[in-house]
Amino acid sequence: MYQITRELFHVFMSYLPTPIAVKLLYIIHQRRVPNTKNPKRFNEKIIRRKLIERDLRFSERADKVLVKDFVARKLGKAYVIPTIWSGAQLPAREHRNWPLPYVLKSNNGSGTNYFVRSKSDVNWDVIEAKCAKWLSDSHASWAGEWLYTNIQPKLLVEPFINAIGELPLDYKFFVFGGRVEYIQVDTDRETDHKRTFFDRQWNRQGFSLGFPLSNREISRPICLDEMIRAAEQLAEDFPFVRVDLYEIDGQPLFGEMTFYPGAGCERFMPDAYDFEFGKLWK
Repeated sequence: MYQITRELFHVFMSYLPTPIAVKLLYIIHQRRVPNTKNPKRFNEKIIRRKLIERDLRFSERADKVLVKDFVARKLGKAYVIPTIWSGAQLPAREHRNWPLPYVLKSNNGSGTNYFVRSKSDVNWDVIEAKCAKWLSDSHASWAGEWLYTNIQPKLLVEPFINAIGELPLDYKFFVFGGRVEYIQVDTDRETDHKRTFFDRQWNRQGFSLGFPLSNREISRPICLDEMIRAAEQLAEDFPFVRVDLYEIDGQPLFGEMTFYPGAGCERFMPDAYDFEFGKLWK
């Protein structure tokens, strides 16, 4: 029922003029009207970016297929998760003999992943329905996320990069003016999603964003310094972008670059950190 309601809401939003849809989405989630003329909050600056910034580099670097060439040029091929297959449509079923385990995802969305750890996870009717939805769904139409209008929807298959079969920790680096200030770590994403923040020295922070704080012990990544340098190199020419990286066997791997984290709808607790992050975004 929730999924049907959510989809109907997206359809409704897609018929609204973009400025109204963007502001309405913010009001629903943040419970306040955004100040887009003189934004002070981090989430208000995301809304302003959605409404007025039209930098074509956003699209190239948010495209999960195209961005791999950029990362390879900037950091080297060792940072890039290999692509097993990519295309505008799934190939015929007899040609989907990709080596297990793997991840099937779209290049133009958030959370559009299907994890195939073993043969028991393969249900092509379900997978095909998901892929059709991913290819037709557009953040540009219902969330006002302009950069997706310039991304040609595709699917891609990558190897599952964590040998133990669990999702690897996802380190999300908030880079302001070419400098990493905070690092977000998401845990238990498939069961009970939680989130923890650290500063660049790996001091645990007491605020939350969008999801409850985790009580788990999260060790400092072995290659944290290298990951910080990589994130800052990738984001050096933007006032703000979030760079997501993994650490696998002590080595960093690139995940994605995000220009509208949380679509500007995730709430900080305490609220003061919305302003704290906003100050960092010059």
